[in-house]
Amino acid sequence: MVELARIADEAGVHTVAFPDHVVMGSSVDEYEWGRYQHTPETPWLEPLTLLASIASVTRSVRLATSILIAPLRPAALLAKIATTLDILSQGRLELGVGTGWQSIEFEAEGLKFARRGRALTDTIAACRALWTKSPATFSSETVSFVDVWCEPKPVQIGGPPILFSGTLTKRNIDRITNLGDGWIPIMGATQEDIGHGVQTIRDHWLAAGRDPARLKVRAPLPVVVFHDKPDLDATIDLTAQWVARGVSEVLVRIADFVSDPDEAGKWFNRLTRCFEAQRGAGAG
Repeated sequence: MVELARIADEAGVHTVAFPDHVVMGSSVDEYEWGRYQHTPETPWLEPLTLLASIASVTRSVRLATSILIAPLRPAALLAKIATTLDILSQGRLELGVGTGWQSIEFEAEGLKFARRGRALTDTIAACRALWTKSPATFSSETVSFVDVWCEPKPVQIGGPPILFSGTLTKRNIDRITNLGDGWIPIMGATQEDIGHGVQTIRDHWLAAGRDPARLKVRAPLPVVVFHDKPDLDATIDLTAQWVARGVSEVLVRIADFVSDPDEAGKWFNRLTRCFEAQRGAGAG
């Protein structure tokens, strides 16, 4: 993963993003969005630790989680780790966060799965307080502290950008509006779903006095398959359609196209050329 990220950085890739699971249970029946692609034996590296290693061998590629199950981490500790990573990377960190879907992960840490939504809101709000104030005081249902210093502060003023994942419930819209910088639509969301969601968030940002043009939206491009093989060019050609719906960052999974790590360099160069061609065609 570290070597692939280094190659991506040299090729001009904008962002690398890594998912998160702390432990996995034996059953994936709780997954609501289709067939889960992984087995309990699938290896999951802790993404913030991985990104710290990547930061040391890269210069410009942004470092993201997609998504980090933030409620599994104590708020003050998460704030400190994220600050450290933002400093080590010279301000390249972005956090895609969510509640997770697997109850056993919360049970393994002695946490209440039913409270994960409240915990996500409180955790990110507490991080925001620690990233911006000294001393910081914060009080909520799940996180509280009085007159504490969390130094130093992140390179990025106010902390790294936060993108909340998931469906646009009232609670999630409130998070994105009051605490976030963007949205990661739920897996399987259609263009229509995303377009409607983006407009909904923009309306709420405008009402809250925020600039809707600054909204970040990160969504995966669906893989186009021809003759039972994934077609990169045809997949990238969908970019303009996604941008027209308000998406600002499209994700492409290398694993969908490359099985041999030795081919990664050529693939990343081809990927960036495809995106440059899209940008020249006015895709954004």
